[in-house]
Amino acid sequence: MARSELIVGLDIGTTKICAVVGELTPEGVDVVGIGSSPSTGLRKGVVVNIEQTVQSIKKALEEAELMAGCDIRSVYAGIAGSHIKGFNSHGVIAVKGGEVSQRDVERVIDAAKAVAIPLDREVIHILPQQYIVDDQRGIHDPLGMAGVRLEVKVHIVTGAVTSAQNIVRSCHRSGLDVADIVLEALASSKAVLTPEEREIGVALVDLGGGTTDLAIFSEDSIRHTSVLALGGANLTNDIAFGLRTPMAAAEQIKVSYGCAMADLVTGDQFIEVPSVGDRAPRRLSRKTLADICEPRVEEILALVDQELTRSGFKSKLGAGVVLTGGTALIEGMQELGEQIFNMPTRVGYPREIGGLHDVVNSPMYATAAGLLMFGAEKEGVEQSFRIRDDGMFNRILGKMRKWFIDVK
Repeated sequence: MARSELIVGLDIGTTKICAVVGELTPEGVDVVGIGSSPSTGLRKGVVVNIEQTVQSIKKALEEAELMAGCDIRSVYAGIAGSHIKGFNSHGVIAVKGGEVSQRDVERVIDAAKAVAIPLDREVIHILPQQYIVDDQRGIHDPLGMAGVRLEVKVHIVTGAVTSAQNIVRSCHRSGLDVADIVLEALASSKAVLTPEEREIGVALVDLGGGTTDLAIFSEDSIRHTSVLALGGANLTNDIAFGLRTPMAAAEQIKVSYGCAMADLVTGDQFIEVPSVGDRAPRRLSRKTLADICEPRVEEILALVDQELTRSGFKSKLGAGVVLTGGTALIEGMQELGEQIFNMPTRVGYPREIGGLHDVVNSPMYATAAGLLMFGAEKEGVEQSFRIRDDGMFNRILGKMRKWFIDVK
C-alpha cells in the first residue's frame, strides 16, 4: 500500500463485497475510503465461482482506492459459511524456571490445539478464554507471573480447507495478499460490542445475506461460535415468490418496505410491486409484505434461540442480544428479537471508528469495520496465519526451530 499505516478490511459476503480502508491514528482507526460491489460468486458465504468473485472484489477495490487515494496490496478478509465450526479446548504444561515466559504461553496454546481435526479442516482462530496459573483462575495475561503449572482454556474455530483456500485464491487473483482470514462474527463483535457487554455476557447475531453468524461472549472472552445457513437472501426469495416479482425488485422492496412484525404495519400503507415480464406493476398492501417477512425472520431468530440454549450460555447473557448485519435494518427486527429471545435486544452499529464514520455507520458495514479494528490490533504482531498452500516442509522446519530453542 502507498502508506504503511493503512489497513484494509475486505468483507466477502453473499450479497455484497465491501472494502474499507482505514488509517492508524493514536486514537484508533480512521476510515479514509470505502468501496462496495454486488456479490455474484458466493452462495451461503462460500465461494462457488472464483471468476465472478474476483470481478466483484476488483470493482470494490477500485472504488476504495479512488476514495482513499492509495494502492491496495494487502487485506484482512472475512470468512463465514455453514462449514465453520467452533469448540472449546484445554491445555496444561509445566512452567520452566518458575516464571511464565512468552515461550510458555506459546507451548500451552500448542498443547490446547493438539486435538484431532479432520484432514479437510483448517484451524482459523485459537482464541484464549482464560489462563490458570497454579489453580489461580481468571487470568487474561499470565506473562511474568510466578508459578509451576500453566493451564489455558481456548476456543478453537475451524473451517473447510477448500473454502478458506478459495477466498485466498480469489484475493490473490485480484492482486492482493491476505494478511489474515478472520471469522466474520468475531470481526463484527469488535466493531459493535461495548467492553461492558462482553464482560457481563452478550450474544452477537450477525444477520448477513447468506448466513447468520452467532458469537457468545462472557467475562470478556468468546465462549461459543456458530453459523446458520440462513440469511437475508432467503427473505428476498420468499418476497420474490410471494409477490411474484423479480429478485432484484424483491431485494429493493425488502430494503425499503420490509417489516419483521405484521402488527407494526397499518392497513392504509401500500407499495408498488413490479411484475415479471411485460405485465404492469401492481399496488399491494404493505401488510401483505409483512405477512411474508414475519414467518421467515421468526424462523431464523428461533434457530438462533435454539443455538443459544444448546450452547449452555443463554442464562449468562446479562447484556442480552445484539443484532447486526444488513438484515438487522428491517423494521421490527429488534421488537421480534425481544419476543423470541425473551431478553433485551438492540441493533448494533459500528462504534469507535473515526474519519468517514457517517459512511460506515450502518449494521451492514459492521463486519468490514470490525476487520479494520482486527487489523489495527494485529499490526506489528508476528503473523501466524497459515492456509495449507504453504507446504509441509516449511511447517516441519518451523517446528524443528522451536524444538532447538526448547532444548537450549
